[in-house]
Amino acid sequence: MHRMQAGKAILMVLGATAAFAQTPPRPEFEVATIRPSAPSPEAGVTAGVRIDGAQFRSAFLTLKDYLGLAYRVKVYQISGPDWISSDRFDISATLSPGTATQIPEMMQRLLEDRFQIKIHREKKDFPVYVLEVAKGGLKMQETGPDPDPANADARTPLTITGSGNAQGVSVNLGRGASYTFGGNKFEGKRLTTAMIAGTLERFMDRPIVDMTDLKGAYDVTLDVTTEDYRAMLIHAAVAAGVSLPPEALRLLDGASLPSLFEAVQKVGLKLDARKAPLDMIVVDDARKTPTDN
Repeated sequence: MHRMQAGKAILMVLGATAAFAQTPPRPEFEVATIRPSAPSPEAGVTAGVRIDGAQFRSAFLTLKDYLGLAYRVKVYQISGPDWISSDRFDISATLSPGTATQIPEMMQRLLEDRFQIKIHREKKDFPVYVLEVAKGGLKMQETGPDPDPANADARTPLTITGSGNAQGVSVNLGRGASYTFGGNKFEGKRLTTAMIAGTLERFMDRPIVDMTDLKGAYDVTLDVTTEDYRAMLIHAAVAAGVSLPPEALRLLDGASLPSLFEAVQKVGLKLDARKAPLDMIVVDDARKTPTDN
C-alpha cells in the first residue's frame, strides 16, 4: 500500500516537473540598449516608435509610456513616482524572427531587468467620457481604399511618430492614419473611432471609452474656439508630464470645452460623462537610472 502511494506521489511530481519544463520561456529582445533622451530643442520635440523588420526603435518616451506599451494600458491607468512621467529614454532593440507581435511581453521583461520594476494591479473608478453615436446618426463618411497598398500590408514597417510645439501637434499613427491639432482645429485622417477616442482624451480632463461599435476608418475635422484650443493644449502638456507655471494651469479652471462637444455632435457622435471601473498598473518600485546595457 505504501509502495503504491509512493509511486503515485512520484508520478505526480514527475508530471508537475514535465508541465513546468514545457512552459515556454518569456520572450525577450535579442539585444537592447536604453539611454536617456537628449534634451529637446525649444522649438519642439519629435517622439515615437518605429518597428522595421528586426529593429525596434523608440525616442523621447517616458517610463510611463513604455509601461503603457508593455502592459497594453493607457498612461492614465498607470500610477507611480512623478519621475516616470517626466524622465525620457530612447530604446534600440533587435527582435528575433517572428516575434514582432510579442513586443509588449518583451518590453515587460526589459523594464523588469533594467529598471527593476515592481508593480501590482488594482481596479479604480474613473470619471470618463463615453463616446457613442448620436441620436441623429453618424455624419462622418468612411474613407475609401488607401491609395498606398503598402498601408494595407501588415508586413509594412510600422512607424508611429509625433512632433509638437506651442503652436500644436502632429502625429503619424502609421499605415495611413494621422492627425494634426493646431490653429483651433483637429484634423484626423483614416482614424477609427477607437483612435479618435484615444487621441481626444489626450486633450481632455478624463479618459474616453469608445462604445460606438464602429469598425470603419474616417476622416474627421473638429473646429474649436481659441479658448478651448488653449485649454486642450494645456491638458495635453499636463498629461505628458510637462511642468507649467501656475498662471497657465489657472486657465483650466472651469474649462468645460463646450465647442469641442459641439464639434463632436456635428459629426454624429457624442461624449457622455460617466464613471467606470478601469484596470490600474501601480509602480511600487523602480530604478531611476537603468542598469548598464
